[in-house]
Amino acid sequence: MPGPEWDHHTPFVTPFKVAAADIDAFGHVNNAVYVRWINDGAWAHSHALGLDFARYRALDAGVIVIRHEIDYLSPAMPGETALVATWITGNDKRLRLARRFQLCDEASGRTLARAKTDFVIIALSTGKPRRMPREFADGYPVMWPRPQGVKGPRG
Repeated sequence: MPGPEWDHHTPFVTPFKVAAADIDAFGHVNNAVYVRWINDGAWAHSHALGLDFARYRALDAGVIVIRHEIDYLSPAMPGETALVATWITGNDKRLRLARRFQLCDEASGRTLARAKTDFVIIALSTGKPRRMPREFADGYPVMWPRPQGVKGPRG
């Protein structure tokens, strides 16, 4: 069977095996599980970039979600493995980051969902917005630039 056709080249990909607890009364993965997978995929990518929570604490800086936008395209079913691909699509090097996600079934390659997430940087000590530390400005490279003429951090 063919693998996924990613929306853009060189994604960071994290696999998630569908667990029995992920299945809802409709017999497929509950929509809230997709949000968890998106969050966990973003964290896996952050860890791979050397920006884990211990580093966040040392910098007194964190990345928090201010907006999720998800298009559910096909249900994930029991026994499947979802591949969560992510790309950093925006980094204004001041306050905001953005990511895109594509969730695909590993075996069939079909796209399960697409998502965009916007983030802001906060001081962990206060919970208030703060300027992005240099480690975030340099450490979260844009992997999928937005088209010419599109403004803002959203990809």
